[in-house]
Amino acid sequence: MPPVRSRPPAPGPQPNAFRVIRYSVQPKNPAAHLFEVSVSIDTPDPAGQRFMLPVWIPGSYMVREFARHIVTLSAKSKSRRVACEKIDKHRWQCAPCKGPLTLTYEVYAWDLSVRAAHLDESHGFFNGTSLFLLPEGMQEAPCELHLQRPAGAGYANWRVATAMKPAERRGVSGKNASKRPPIKDFGVFVADNYDELIDHPVEMGTFTHASFEACGVPHHVVITGRHRADMSRLTADLRRVCEAQIRLFEPESGKAPMREYWFLIMAVGDGFGGLEHRASTALIVSRDDLPLAGLAEGGRASAGYRKFLSLASHEYFHTWNVKRIKPAAFVPYDLTRENYTRQLWFFEGITDYYDDLMLSRAGLISALEYLEIEADSIGRLMAQAGRTKQSVAESSFDAWIKYYRQDENAVNSIVSYYQKGGLVGLALDLTIRRATRNTKSLDDVMRTLWRDYGLTGHGVPEGEIEKVASHIAGTDLTRFFADYVYGTQDPDLANLFADMGITLSWRHAGNGNGAGDDSKRSESSVPGLGAKIVGDTNGDARLAQVFAGGSAMQAGLSAGDTIVAIDGLRVNVSNLEKRIRSYAVGSVVPIIAFRRDELLQRNLKLQAQTARTCVLTLSVVSATVTANRLKWLGQ
Repeated sequence: MPPVRSRPPAPGPQPNAFRVIRYSVQPKNPAAHLFEVSVSIDTPDPAGQRFMLPVWIPGSYMVREFARHIVTLSAKSKSRRVACEKIDKHRWQCAPCKGPLTLTYEVYAWDLSVRAAHLDESHGFFNGTSLFLLPEGMQEAPCELHLQRPAGAGYANWRVATAMKPAERRGVSGKNASKRPPIKDFGVFVADNYDELIDHPVEMGTFTHASFEACGVPHHVVITGRHRADMSRLTADLRRVCEAQIRLFEPESGKAPMREYWFLIMAVGDGFGGLEHRASTALIVSRDDLPLAGLAEGGRASAGYRKFLSLASHEYFHTWNVKRIKPAAFVPYDLTRENYTRQLWFFEGITDYYDDLMLSRAGLISALEYLEIEADSIGRLMAQAGRTKQSVAESSFDAWIKYYRQDENAVNSIVSYYQKGGLVGLALDLTIRRATRNTKSLDDVMRTLWRDYGLTGHGVPEGEIEKVASHIAGTDLTRFFADYVYGTQDPDLANLFADMGITLSWRHAGNGNGAGDDSKRSESSVPGLGAKIVGDTNGDARLAQVFAGGSAMQAGLSAGDTIVAIDGLRVNVSNLEKRIRSYAVGSVVPIIAFRRDELLQRNLKLQAQTARTCVLTLSVVSATVTANRLKWLGQ
């Protein structure tokens, strides 16, 4: 990350490589959600040292302004107060001083997510981007972090979980790394530079811990929060996923790129998300999605547990794809502003493709279960009009202002570089397999990028992915990328699936509200509102999204409107769809709604329901096709 400095550096030598940044973090007041943080340097800039806090965190592409959570800040040098002025939204300027300089500040931590920081009496969690002010010009200096236990007898059992190296073990690698005590106590930790410091999230508190080895590398699972997870099954399943991914990138050596790895899991009542790091991932999941001992049916994973495994697989795949194989725009990161790239469809979307595929190859889900997941993804994408308006390359570039800031019209105007990127990855994989008679695949693209970019530290230039894929396929794939990545066309998956003995078909989605048997009605005869309906606090039917060209939009209804009556009869969220489906396509029915506190009367002309369900089925095929499918799915 380049220093943010508007004036030239001070004259004379700047031995930043030999200077150390010392940080201290104490959960000062867990009940008030306040961390006390300090940063100290021995030789501040004689012209006045500046400090900055990142405005975004790698892996989550939105400017989040973490500095807004700093409550108080003061500076001292040799016990004397030093003037320190905030000069913009994320930077501070200290007055010139001689000798050591220390900034002490409080950070409010009440964001229960994987992106920021959270602290209460039960635990503490933070990402360095939320807590650690960087002395400008010292981003390559080694860092020390002193983690302090909260004061009070009630915190005596708190422990620390992080992939960051304890100070006394700095430089330990190879076989000796496994001798490190897995669960750390409070004390001093070290990082080679600021980038490494902020890439090791920290969990502290009382938690459940289990460990396993994957290809000889220690892996740790830490769960914070109340839960009844079957830790034996969890670690056994994660081991299979991790080993499958390590051997994808290093099929001969089976060598992982980290000395140890940590799954830091927060179990909550309702939550879902993850964020990747170089040797760990932070996950937040529903405790009900974790495997419960003795409750598995025939060894099959529940839908919730499959969702959890998919998330863990996704974040683990990022260990290679985005943490080490990076877009050129991220080498190095500039954490003061947006970093634009049109490649997120690859770094997130391809990862999205592999997360469930690796569950299949690891034997954790069946081929049929994998196809169900892909069919659902295809169906959800095809229901979104935004896919015809925005390419995945454009979606990647505009992630900062569109994908992470979606409004009620997002379904009509944007496409997810995760979702469509994953299906482009599926199409690319099958296209390469077709071109090479299944002797090459997207796996070979990933291994080439790992060798040429991940292991060298060079960023992947724009356009390079297309060149590598074409080389692996042995044919020019320019048209593929023009149509599906830089254009808005949908990949011809039905045609590509046929190579694997898989048939893609569509059926009507059904109503899900007990409105009768729609299976006997053709798709063109089932009416639909053309909107996403949610219930408000009173159970009334509110339109959360209005789909472009649908019945609701044609009638002049908008997102946020509440429908209260149809054809003179009151409706609510539980019976609105049923009432709509009681009419024939083409019917015109009077509707009453409220927009804010204003009454609306409209005539609703019912169009055919366009929602469809994608179905993928296995066909009876030749032994060759079956072998190709097994080679792809790993079963």
